[in-house]
Order: sequence, then structure tokens, then C-alpha cells
Amino acid sequence: MIDNSSAHSMVEGEKIQKVLARAGFGSRREMERAITDGLVTVNGQPATLGDRVSEDDKLQFKGKRVAVTSEKETLRVLLYNKPEGEICSRSDPEGRRTVYDRLPKLQGGRWISVGRLDFNTSGLLLFTNNGELANKLMHPSSVIDREYLVRIQGNVDDDMKERLRTGVLLDDGTAKFTDIVDGAGEGRNRWFYCVVMEGRNREVRRLWESQGVKVSRLKRVRYGNIFIPSHVRVGQWIELLPKEVGDLCLTAGIKPPKKRPMHVKEKQAYDRHQKKLRSKGQRY
Repeated sequence: MIDNSSAHSMVEGEKIQKVLARAGFGSRREMERAITDGLVTVNGQPATLGDRVSEDDKLQFKGKRVAVTSEKETLRVLLYNKPEGEICSRSDPEGRRTVYDRLPKLQGGRWISVGRLDFNTSGLLLFTNNGELANKLMHPSSVIDREYLVRIQGNVDDDMKERLRTGVLLDDGTAKFTDIVDGAGEGRNRWFYCVVMEGRNREVRRLWESQGVKVSRLKRVRYGNIFIPSHVRVGQWIELLPKEVGDLCLTAGIKPPKKRPMHVKEKQAYDRHQKKLRSKGQRY
């Protein structure tokens, strides 16, 4: 039972599972289970379903403090052009560079990665400050396609491509490409564009390797309706505009934020960053 000092906030605040989902700890349903399992506390007391919290409450998930952010906080999304040789963890015991190292600092929250890319895979990686959006974009039920550019070493014929489109049994079940399009190259060293609808671990590499060929380069070039802009080079990031964020929300099946014009300072910061990206002398 929560003490009286927080009774007002528990009535007037926001449901705990919604706050935790927005913070990126899982879906609302998963957070409801976490509350039932006793993994969540408010002001030092076990939380129960139906409890609400405000910014004045001390919320903890699995013993770790969680910042209670306002639902009205601006929903933001970054697009990062990941280079090879970076990991998708926040830190690495081996001291390798992480995808978070080059991102801008976020006040009062944290960037949440929408899926992951392998250490040796480059390309489009999305980040958001809204865990609910991140979870929806990653969940198989959203049916969002991911397109990759892959360089294959080995002979690829029409029969192989048909098998990959029909479905191949991997260690974690059947997987397939929904589309394969020839790219550049010829002979035993060719490029292909291929599309998957899930985000399984190393799925694209495993599909090709199941056919006895080798993946020598792999780059994600599209996530749903989002492409890497031509002026965003490897190692650079760009923030999506409000309209792009709204379209991404619709793709994920959640209500987009209310349309609003960019504030003057936001517009100035956006224009400065665009100019920086387009500068030929800029190096990352």
C-alpha cells in the first residue's frame, strides 16, 4: 500500500505500465506481468495493477530507478547510418565503440534502439525516446519490412532464390525473403537487395549461408518507409521531422502525436545539423 504522501499522484498520474513501456522496458502487457510478479515498486512499496505515478514519485523496475517522464514529452526519432565495427549495446567490456557513442545527449530520458544490427553489419538503425513506439516497430505483428543490400560470394541461381522466397528451415524455425532483386556485379561476387519481415538474430546472413554461399558485406538500406538520406554518410545521424515521425507511428499501428510546427530553436538546430551533414569537409 502506497503512503498518503503519494496518494494524490497515484490518482492523478499515469498508469505505471504505460510509463514503463514508454521508457523502453517492454510492452504494456509485459509490464503488467512485471507488476503482478512484484518487479515494480513505487516509493519503496510494491506496485499493483491500476496504480498511477507522477514525476514526484520514485518508480523502480527490478531495483533500478526509472525516470517518470510526461506523456506530453515530444516523441523523437533518430536515423543513424551505422558503420561496421560498432556494437548495439550501451557499453562493451572489450572497449569497442557502440552505436550510442555518436548520438546526441537526451535530457531526462534515453535513446532506445529499434532492433539491432550485427557488429559487421552497417546501415540504417532507428532510435527513439519512446519505448512503446520502439516495441511496436520491432514486434512481428506489425509486419514491417526491412530491406538489405548484400554482397554474396558464390553461385546464385534462380532455384536458390526461389527456395529463399518460399522458406528455409533454420535453427529457430522457417524463415524467408519476401523479395530478392539482383544488384550490381556478376559471376561469383554479386550484390542483391533482399527483404525480410522479421528481425531475427542474423536472419539475413543465416538464410544465405543455408544455401552454401558466403555473405561478404551486409547493409540495411530501409526500415518500413524510412530510407537513408543520400547526404547522411556512414557514422552520421539525422533527426526525423514531425511528419516523418507521424508516418512511422502509423506504420507501427499507434496513434501519432498531434501535429505541431517546429519551434524556432528546434528549426535552427535542425538547419545547423543539416548544414553540418552536407559539409564536404565533415569527417566521422
